[in-house]
Amino acid sequence: MARAPSPEDIYGSARSEGERRLSSSALEQASTGFIAGVTIVFGIVALGVARELAAPDFASGVGQLVGALAFGIGLVFVVVGRTELFTENFFDPVAAAVARRRLGALWPLARLWLLVLVLNFAGGALMAAVFTVPGTLPGRAHHTLALVAEEIAAKDGLATFTRGIAAGTLLTLLSYLLHAVESVGSRMLLAYVVGFFLALGPFDHVVVSGLHLLFGIWLGAPVSYPDLGLNIVLSGAGNLLGGLLLMTLTHAVQVKGSG
Repeated sequence: MARAPSPEDIYGSARSEGERRLSSSALEQASTGFIAGVTIVFGIVALGVARELAAPDFASGVGQLVGALAFGIGLVFVVVGRTELFTENFFDPVAAAVARRRLGALWPLARLWLLVLVLNFAGGALMAAVFTVPGTLPGRAHHTLALVAEEIAAKDGLATFTRGIAAGTLLTLLSYLLHAVESVGSRMLLAYVVGFFLALGPFDHVVVSGLHLLFGIWLGAPVSYPDLGLNIVLSGAGNLLGGLLLMTLTHAVQVKGSG
């Protein structure tokens, strides 16, 4: 039986991968972010279709559970396809930037975050435009996606921020755990479980929640672009706090403390 990797092994693997990401070209970073945005929309659509199909026969809570189970496939596509959502760059690249021990490392990190975030939304918006065309999705899936957007927009600001903390922590934990496994099957299982829990909360991931709201705007839900902007600010801040402070930096301290 293979030995489970130590925290030092995991952190070292993350640092190496982070160095590769920081050193990659802007075109590679942008294309990787764009593909992830396209890909995660399939999870959002799967959630809407599954929840709509379950709603006529089951109570609302069961519909939400079925939707969360369906959403997990979107994160599997992202992880197995080796594309990157914004939060996937909280652990590996930050570990590499810390290892460089100079302020100059902050610029490549900031460029990576900005490019990936913007291109996540660009890719996601393109696919959302495709799926909002009447007749593209079955039944009343459009109605269900609009309802999900309403639910996200209805939360107060503090709840959005705290749910953002939870999402950032959860997705950064996924980045950490992926370095502890080797097989594709294990990576798929981890991604699916995290995707399911993210949608079950539901917790506010800046890209996923933002794209949900974009669907709502384009499908005629009582959701506005200011609602989208506010969610991006609050959930993004929460994602950063949870991902960087609660996961990345604490793991860095753990490794330094054992050295």
